[in-house]
Amino acid sequence: MTIPANSVKEYLEKVPEARQPYFNKLRETILANIPEGFEETMSYGMPAYAVPHSIYPDGYHCKPAEPLPFVNIASQKNFIALYHMGIYANPDIMEWFVAEYPKHCKRKLDMGKSCIRFKKPEEIPYDLIAELMQKITVQDWIETYEKNIKK
Repeated sequence: MTIPANSVKEYLEKVPEARQPYFNKLRETILANIPEGFEETMSYGMPAYAVPHSIYPDGYHCKPAEPLPFVNIASQKNFIALYHMGIYANPDIMEWFVAEYPKHCKRKLDMGKSCIRFKKPEEIPYDLIAELMQKITVQDWIETYEKNIKK
């Protein structure tokens, strides 16, 4: 499910009403805990948290005109998604997250490479997401990106 929007505000207004409280709380959790330097924007049709060109002028290697992506959130057809590139790129963060998840949520972790799917929005582990956001600074992310992803 794609939500056509040109701004985060417009996207938030179009999230299905039943999901809005959970989606908004997820966004607020990210904003309150993501390290300084990341910037909220729209990327790939969803709210994104990226390293702006003012900090990392090279931008994203796939599309250098775009800022370096880090986290995206989306309201998909059957779930709310958190896309966290740090989990994908840093095995220590992945291991930590997978180990911590059962301590915060009774439901089995539903995850792809960087996508964490929340099919029951009322069970989103906001405290765990807050911790996850605090684990990688802008500089950490740039170094990890350049080492592991950028070709």
